Amino acid sequence: MAKTTCPDFGMLSSGLSSFHGLTRNPWNLACNTGGSSAGAGAAAAAGLGPLHVGTDIGGSVRLPAAWCGVVGFKPTLGRVPIDPYYVGRCAGPMTRSVEDAALMMTALARTDRRDAMRLPPEEIDWRELALDIKGLRIGVMMAAGCGLPLDDEIRQHVEQAAKQLEAAGATLVSLAPVLTREMLDGLDHFWQARQCSELLKLSPEEREQVLPAILAWADGGARLSGVEAVQGFQQTMAMRRATEAVFGEVDAVISPTTPNITFPAEWPSPTNDPRQPFEHIAYTVPWNMGEQPAISLNAGFSSSGMPIGVQLVAPRFADHFVLKLARQLEVRLALPARWPALPDGTSAVR
Repeated sequence: MAKTTCPDFGMLSSGLSSFHGLTRNPWNLACNTGGSSAGAGAAAAAGLGPLHVGTDIGGSVRLPAAWCGVVGFKPTLGRVPIDPYYVGRCAGPMTRSVEDAALMMTALARTDRRDAMRLPPEEIDWRELALDIKGLRIGVMMAAGCGLPLDDEIRQHVEQAAKQLEAAGATLVSLAPVLTREMLDGLDHFWQARQCSELLKLSPEEREQVLPAILAWADGGARLSGVEAVQGFQQTMAMRRATEAVFGEVDAVISPTTPNITFPAEWPSPTNDPRQPFEHIAYTVPWNMGEQPAISLNAGFSSSGMPIGVQLVAPRFADHFVLKLARQLEVRLALPARWPALPDGTSAVR
C-alpha cells in the first residue's frame, strides 16, 4: 500500500532522510529506528500493515528490526532478486513474526533475470518451520571484534536466548569474533570511495540536498588513492573467508544484532560522528560480505522498555534452516504480545 522511507542512498543506519524528514521509533519517539530500512521497521512495529520489505548491505534489515522489536531476515545473496544488485546487497522481509517472514519468502524468493547475481530457482516449502534442535552445534559469538562495546542488558538477553536453544538439545560452542578492525576500516574506505563517485553524478543543486553527515563522510573518499580503495575492497574477501570458516565448526551462530539499545532519533548513527559511521554494524556486516543468511528477532526488552535483538546466522544457501531455527527460538522465548502504544493510548496491534 506504500513505499517506506530510508535515508539518503541507504547509507545511514538511521531514520534521517533529506527527502522524507525524520522517522521515529514507535516504542519511544525520542529514539532512533536505525536503518537504512527505517520506515519498514517503524511501520512493522506500529502495525501499519503486516508485511514489509527492507534492503540490507551491512545490516539495514536486521538493525532496524532489532531496534524496533520486529523480525528482519537477510537471505543468502541472490535468493531474493534485487535491482540494482551489488556486493552484499540483499532484500528481505520485515515482519512481526517469523511465520510472516516465511510467508513473504514464498513471494520474494522467485527468480528474475534482471538480477545477474541471483541464485538458481529452488523449490522450498518456506512455511514448513518444524525443526528438531537436538544435536545442533550453535556457535555463540558475543564479541564483535571491534566497534561499539556491547551493552550488558543485550548480553544478558542473548545469553538467555542461547540457553533456550541449549535446553532444547543444542550444544553451545563459544566462538571468537570474525571481524577485525582492519576489515571494518577497509570496508569503510571502499564505501567512502564508492559513495564519493555517486555524489560526483549530482549537480551542485542536487548535492546541496544530501544529508550533511553523508557528505562529510563521503568526502573522505576523494582523498583515497586507487590502491587504498582496492585494498579496502579486498577486506570484503577477508570477511568472506572468515565467515565461511566458522561453519566448519558449527551449524549456526547466535549473536547480538546491535551493540547498543538505542540512540537519539536525530542522530545519523549511534556514534553521531561521520568519521566513525559503522561502529554499530560489527555484528551484522560480516554476513553480508560472506553472503550467509541472517535473521534478527526480538529477544526481550531493556529496563527502559526498548526492544533488544538477537541474531541467528546459518551457512550460505541454508535460508530455510535459519528461518526454522528462528521460529523454534521465537516459540521458546515465548514473549508476551506487546507492541507500541498508539497516540490514543491503545496498543498498535493489527
